[in-house]
Amino acid sequence: MEIQDIKNNLERFFMEAATDCPYGLPYRAVYHQALFDTMPDLLMGLYLDSGYRRNGNIIYNMHCGECRACVPLRLDPQEFKPNRNQRRVLKKNLDLNVETAPLSFNQENLDLLDKFLTTRFPGRDSSAIDYYNGFFLNHITRTVEFRYRSGSRLIGSAIVDLSADWLNVVFFYFDPEEEKRSPGTYNILYLTDFCRQKGIKFIYLGYWIKDVKAMSYKAQFNPHYLLHGSTWQFING
Repeated sequence: MEIQDIKNNLERFFMEAATDCPYGLPYRAVYHQALFDTMPDLLMGLYLDSGYRRNGNIIYNMHCGECRACVPLRLDPQEFKPNRNQRRVLKKNLDLNVETAPLSFNQENLDLLDKFLTTRFPGRDSSAIDYYNGFFLNHITRTVEFRYRSGSRLIGSAIVDLSADWLNVVFFYFDPEEEKRSPGTYNILYLTDFCRQKGIKFIYLGYWIKDVKAMSYKAQFNPHYLLHGSTWQFING
């Protein structure tokens, strides 16, 4: 059976769940989602190519009736060219060391993530433990951390799903006191270069949302691709 046929057959396991928009837009969010045990890289890549995301062991995309703001965005590492500001960010972070390691539920990570969540999302109930247990940890695919350190001090961590053909950015958190480094931008620049060196074909950055600042910055990385319907549209600036 072809891999596309397998994906089509799995559609019967998906259901729709409605909730408030997680990005603060004035619409009901509708998740088209299914819970899986494990998933081969080829099938996971097909879901990513179709605009799906991962949350724990759930694969989902958005089926919101009144809104089409969530647009999947990906980069081709071989095509990407940093702009002047991004080159400045690279120079600003030359002192950082980056290590790649298996996903780790340790106190250092939890402390930094709690600091990030408290600063960036005050008033929310979710804790670092909730994020690791319910969002990051999974047994669908291979998930790793890219840890950014200044000396021995952890200042940022990227949670990514990784295969030989694609890299999927799940989440990035950092020390808010290091905001002057533009750590979110540096993370994408570093991951894109990592993918280029490893011959990884695509890096998936999740949703681009034009009217949400925390999501709109992704379009500053050019060229990039936006998924409209079933077609990835090439965008250059």
